[in-house]
Amino acid sequence: MEALIAIAIGVLTTCGVYLLLRARTFPVVLGLTLLSYGVNLFLFAMGRLTVGAPAIIEPARAAYTDPLPQALVLTAIVIGFGMTAFVVVLALRARADLGTDHVDGDQ
Repeated sequence: MEALIAIAIGVLTTCGVYLLLRARTFPVVLGLTLLSYGVNLFLFAMGRLTVGAPAIIEPARAAYTDPLPQALVLTAIVIGFGMTAFVVVLALRARADLGTDHVDGDQ
């Protein structure tokens, strides 16, 4: 299972970086989204989730789930959604002003 998650993180990151290097705005937005998904999955996997264990640390408990990675991923999802919305509006405005969706704006 660890290999499957590692491969999924690698594929998401690779596809995200590849799409970020494209010359059109829609692939750039899609690449940012895929890259943020890869980072979220990486953060979530680094949390070493424990099934059936509480997220509260008690002195008598030996196993607990660390709530910090879950909070980080939830915050990253909200920030990623806001960033995606901003970049889409920015791309639409650039398309309206320049007449092209090329990243450099001159083609």
